[in-house]
Amino acid sequence: MNRPAAGIAARLLVAMALVLLSAGLAAWLVAGAVGPGLFHRHMAQAESSPGTAVEHAETAFASASAVTLAVSLAAALVTALVVSIVLARRIGSSLRTLSSAAGNVAAGRLEVRLPQPHIGAEFDHLADAFNAMAARLRQDKALRRRLMADVAHELRTPVATISAYVDALEDGVETLGPQTVEVLRAQTSRLTRLATDLAAVTEAESGHLHLDLQRVAPAVLVGSAVEAVAPRAHDSGVTLGADVAPDVPTLLVDRDRLGQVLGNLLDNAIRHTPRSGSVRVTARRHGSGVRIEVDDTGEGIAPEHVPHVFERFYRVDTARDRVHGGSGIGLAIVKALVEAHGGTVSAHSAGPGQGSRFVVDLPG
Repeated sequence: MNRPAAGIAARLLVAMALVLLSAGLAAWLVAGAVGPGLFHRHMAQAESSPGTAVEHAETAFASASAVTLAVSLAAALVTALVVSIVLARRIGSSLRTLSSAAGNVAAGRLEVRLPQPHIGAEFDHLADAFNAMAARLRQDKALRRRLMADVAHELRTPVATISAYVDALEDGVETLGPQTVEVLRAQTSRLTRLATDLAAVTEAESGHLHLDLQRVAPAVLVGSAVEAVAPRAHDSGVTLGADVAPDVPTLLVDRDRLGQVLGNLLDNAIRHTPRSGSVRVTARRHGSGVRIEVDDTGEGIAPEHVPHVFERFYRVDTARDRVHGGSGIGLAIVKALVEAHGGTVSAHSAGPGQGSRFVVDLPG
């Protein structure tokens, strides 16, 4: 197990202790080497020169103390100078590296990374935090590029369709009959849904989402969500069911936002379940919280796609999903809203044709 690195404050204290130790060691060595000789010389002079033995002893002590003090101060000064130069170079080099890396990040070169300077735990933590920030910025930059490309791609089809019909109406090729109105209405609805979903997921992921928290029984949440999608399930020929355990605790949630989560999961399940299939919602106690599962007998998800289904605009089958009419953001909204409540959501599937299960865990 790695031992925690000492902080810069501890290293400075060690440096100060080293200076004091060098001074003390020098004083001890000098006192031991110089003192006895001086005392012996003055005692020998006391026999042949005027003055008492006490006076000669005092003179010897003063001389020995002066020499000892001078040498110990010189040793402390040299040690302090060496330690200061070493620390200044190490800290200065680390700060120059950090400044250079920050300049690279500011210039858009997000692949830059800082090595750990190993001059204190604070500097190592700073390097780790900087590297994590740069990696996150690089990931966000890639996601923004992909998002812009995906949004442009999603807008292209409905806009092109509407433009083509408008041109056809102007040229007299098409008439404004029920079928044309239905096509135009479907495309404008698609654009509206895309704009609404983008706004919702952006708000949820920004961390500034306001939640109107209140205690709600899971049975109420599940019942409202099932009732809302029941007509769509009936029209699609899908059997819809719900089962809420009697001992499930209440949840401190935003009722509308959790309704949106369950609505998106149910809508996704119904959309990908063929006629005569079934969709079922269950709620059970899970630890101190609640686990809500949405199971379907639909098309299922291949293992390589499961980790990506909550990403914006990720489509398991592009052509199929566009026929189904999804915006490609519904599951991203689910993930963002569940995490805003302090919960988690995961997707599971045995493979294509084996149905899917979405599991939402919420704290009690």
